[in-house]
Amino acid sequence: MRAALPAALLALALSGQARAQGGDATCARDLLVAQSMQRQAIDQLEQADGDDAKSCRIWRRHVETMRRVAGVYARCLSGSERTSRLAQVQGSEKEFATAVRTRCPKS
Repeated sequence: MRAALPAALLALALSGQARAQGGDATCARDLLVAQSMQRQAIDQLEQADGDDAKSCRIWRRHVETMRRVAGVYARCLSGSERTSRLAQVQGSEKEFATAVRTRCPKS
C-alpha cells in the first residue's frame, strides 16, 4: 500500500497539472509537493500516541502544513477540485487549530 503512495501522488499531481491555472509548471511542482506534505501530516497525526506535549507539537505542525497546502490549492487549482480540496484542508486546519487552542499550553 505505501509503495503505491508515491505513484498515486504523482498521478494526482499530473491530473491536477492539466487544471493548474495556465498549465504553469510551477503549479504542477507545487501541487506535488503540497500533496506530499498533506500525506506526511496525516501520517504524523496517526503516530500521535496520547502524550500531550508530543500531540500538541504534531497538531501545531499540522495546522501550519494545512495552511501552506491550502495556499497552493487556492493558487493552482480551479473548479470543483479546488473547492473540494480547499474545504478538506481548511476544515482540518480549523479542527486542529481549535484543539491546539483548547488543549495545548501556550508556548
